[in-house]
Amino acid sequence: MARFAVEYVYTADTAKRDEVRPAHRAFLAEAQGRGELLVSGPWANNTGALLVFEVEDEDALKTLLEHDPFAEADLVSRVRINEFNPVLGSWLAG
Repeated sequence: MARFAVEYVYTADTAKRDEVRPAHRAFLAEAQGRGELLVSGPWANNTGALLVFEVEDEDALKTLLEHDPFAEADLVSRVRINEFNPVLGSWLAG
């Protein structure tokens, strides 16, 4: 399994984002329940978000992200994916 940091940059359509947010959060909750999503949250200025996933590989992650209701509603203008190799912190086994 690999960990990936995903940065979303949102479009300016805040009204549509507010409308789709419950479905987006349900999607994320399902990913968390499967052990794929480790953490997520919007930037304080609401221009985007950071999501951290643990999945098999980048292709699996891209397939997963295609089904995010924000992506399906064209509310994400840019997605940046980086494999993440944490060396310190509570996510690491003792």
